[in-house]
Amino acid sequence: MSFLKAHRISVTYGDAPILERVDLSVEEGALVTIVGASGCGKSTFLRILLGQERPTAGEIRVDGKVLAKEPDEGRGIVFQRYSVFPHLSVLGNLMLPAEIEGSKVLARLFGARRRAARETAEAMMAKIGLAHAADRYPAQLSGGMQQRLAIGQALLKRPRILLLDEPFGALDPGTRRDMQEMLIDLWRETGMTVFMVTHDIQEAFHLGTRLLVFDKIRHDPQFPAAYGATITYDIPLRGAQPRDAPDIAGLAALSAPGFARPAASGAGTPDTEQTRRPIP
Repeated sequence: MSFLKAHRISVTYGDAPILERVDLSVEEGALVTIVGASGCGKSTFLRILLGQERPTAGEIRVDGKVLAKEPDEGRGIVFQRYSVFPHLSVLGNLMLPAEIEGSKVLARLFGARRRAARETAEAMMAKIGLAHAADRYPAQLSGGMQQRLAIGQALLKRPRILLLDEPFGALDPGTRRDMQEMLIDLWRETGMTVFMVTHDIQEAFHLGTRLLVFDKIRHDPQFPAAYGATITYDIPLRGAQPRDAPDIAGLAALSAPGFARPAASGAGTPDTEQTRRPIP
């Protein structure tokens, strides 16, 4: 049985369809990269996976159970904008989840529980490369350091699913490469399932074990918003490790007209060739 299964997901805002009949099955431990034109529903799909938004139709199941209606600690998310608390230091940001959980009124721990929370936060700082910046505030950090902090926050509750919405889009190329390597290392270490939206096709091929392309398969020039997007390509990338995947292989095929993704049930294993079928 698949770890995560989306069945006939559709989303409509008013009379404007955003997503139409999205079907997807994902095995646990996959690193799924998602590309597509701006406004095609990629971030909407992430919000549905998070539980922040409900689909108009369809359902998502995790381990055979319908996805919880609200975000929970089993799912973490990192946005392109650095979602950290500006009034807290690096250490304070990383201790906050434990303090809120352990003291819902004061949001502050004392004694042995505070020492344990600090040790956990310090271990995460070392893992994300911020041990030297424990006392700095977000305004004193570079963009890459702020995003490391945001990822560290998301990982503190050991989520089974990590959602990344263009997390490296605002970073310079050198910092971006460093962050990509850090993500790969964390993914390998934790075994979590990752869904990552990106506009960089090279990044999608480099990081992913599986690549999804969101697009509309129906277009009306007179009414461009008449139809929603779906998964038009589902490409298993060779090899179980992201850095082994071909960086640019098959790019030309992504824009080839008249093809859609294979059957929604799984798209094969990472070692299989991509298959495609014409749009009926």
